[in-house]
Order: sequence, then structure tokens, then C-alpha cells
Amino acid sequence: MKAFNDLGDFSDEEIQALVSLASRLDQHPEPDALKGKVLSLLFLSPSLRTLASFQAAMTRLGGGSFVISPDMSIHGLETRPGIVMDGAAAEHIREAVPVIASYGDAIGIRAFAERKSLEHDMAEVEFKSMTDLIDTPYINMESAMGHPCQNLADWKTMDDFNVPANGGKFVLSWAYHPKALPLAVPASTLYTAARRGMDVTVLQPEGFELPEAIVSRSRQAAEAAGGSLRESYDRTEALEGAHIVYAKSWSSTQHYGDRLADQKLRTGLEDWCVDEDWFDNAAEDCRFMHCLPVRRGVVVSERVLDGPRSIVIHEARNRMLAQMAVLHQMLGGQS
Repeated sequence: MKAFNDLGDFSDEEIQALVSLASRLDQHPEPDALKGKVLSLLFLSPSLRTLASFQAAMTRLGGGSFVISPDMSIHGLETRPGIVMDGAAAEHIREAVPVIASYGDAIGIRAFAERKSLEHDMAEVEFKSMTDLIDTPYINMESAMGHPCQNLADWKTMDDFNVPANGGKFVLSWAYHPKALPLAVPASTLYTAARRGMDVTVLQPEGFELPEAIVSRSRQAAEAAGGSLRESYDRTEALEGAHIVYAKSWSSTQHYGDRLADQKLRTGLEDWCVDEDWFDNAAEDCRFMHCLPVRRGVVVSERVLDGPRSIVIHEARNRMLAQMAVLHQMLGGQS
């Protein structure tokens, strides 16, 4: 495996093999599988789970890792091409990335969307500009439009709880947040549920529709897998019979990059906070999922988050296991 960038790069059989390997490594550890291997971790955006889970994954497999973050270890990192570096930045991305990559056997890169131009971010311009600089195998630890490590963990989580694929109903719901958040998780989560062949509903208030290109891609994946995809503004109707309610806030694509207009649009939507009454007409065993971090009492109520429906802690632990599987395959472990 030379890259782990998007679940769309893998067949259903390959995805399931990674999920199965993650479970196997949990039950039957291989503490020497990656002995002597090093993972470089470049964080251009903040992290808790991604940072900790990758370090834990490498340690459990017998390898090592190191972390580079501009906030921690670099005196300014310049990304603009053709710039005269007479300002605060002491290092340019064109030198930094290949050097960091050369110190490891693989590199993980985390770089959020700039959220200035939707077209720019959907083309993954920033992330591709970095991966084009290296020959080292790489892992997308979250880019402008993708979060495949979270997606693989979510796939495993649904398998662990016997959530049906074909015939299962997955609701990706917008939730209130005081800030405009990136599209990476909702875009790639939507595709993940679609690839499983689920009947997927995107539930959102008006003005927060996902870009058509993202919806179209996921709809095609759902139909190819025997599922479906639709959008809804009606909370009661959308949640009926749901097996999964996956909450996530995202920015308005109508006002992408316009913080004030986005803020105005979300004013009055504070009731888009997942609470027990959201599950009144859901399946009896409906589960609540979220990628974390999550704002209690804003995105979801405490009684849901701390209640029996919530599987967010299991989901978060699966980040480590899913990444162990990816690293095992990428760095030469025997599958």
C-alpha cells in the first residue's frame, strides 16, 4: 500500500480485509510486526485522537513515530509559492515536507481546508501540493475533503455493533455549532455509509446542503452497493427507522469562506442539538455516532452522549485499531 487517502481508492474486499485485520490485531497483537519502522507525523492542523491513536498504533506494532507541528516545533512555515521569505516564516513547505518524510518509512499528513474557496478545497490543492513532494508512502490524517482513517474506524464500528449494511438506515445530520466547520468529515462519512450499501439520508436545515459533487459521488456509490441516498429538511421524517444517527456540523456552502454570512445563517438553529426525542421513531437499537471532539449541550445532549445509544468511545478506540491495520499493510506486516 503506497497511500491511504480515500476509501474510494479501495475495493469492498480490500476495505473489509482492513477491517478484519484491525479486529485480528486487537485480539491477537503483533508487538514486533513493525519493529524498526518509523512513522513521520506532520500536523498542520490540531489533533487529539489522531495524534494519540497513531502514536499508540505504532508502539503496539513495535515501531516508533515522531511528531512535527508548526505550533510545537517550527518557527513559522511558509506555504505560498513564489514568495520572498523576508517575513516571520523560517521554513518553506517545499523543503520541510520531503525532509520530514525522509526520516520515516511512511508519513501521515493532517492539513485542514483553508475554507476560502470551495473549488480550491474540493480539488484538495493544498494536500496534493504536499504529497507531490514525496515518494514515501503516505496517510491522509484529514485533508480539506477527506478523513479516511475516521471512515475506516466508523466502518468497523458499525460492523462491531451489527449495524446492517444493505437495509440499514444511516442518517447524517447537521448539528449546531457556533463556528463554521470543515466539510471533510461529513463528505467522507457520507461516502462511507453509501459504500456500505446503506439507505442514507442527509438531514440539514436550509442553506447547509452539501456540495452537489459530494452528494452525487455518494449517491452513485450507494446505488452501486444496493443502497440509496436522499436529502431531507424534515427531522421527524428523516429519523424514522434510523439505525445510525451520525451528527456533525459543517459550514454553509452557500457562504463558503464568508464567516459573517455563515454565522447569520446558523443563528436560530440552536435546536439542532441531538436529544432523546430525536430517537422517538428511530429503530429500537439506533446508535449515536460522532467523530469527536463534540460540544456537550450544543451538538448533542449529555443524556444522549452518556447514554446507551452512544458508541463514540468505541468509535474513537477503533481509530487506533483501524490505523494499526493500515500501518501493518503499508509498512510490510504480513496480513
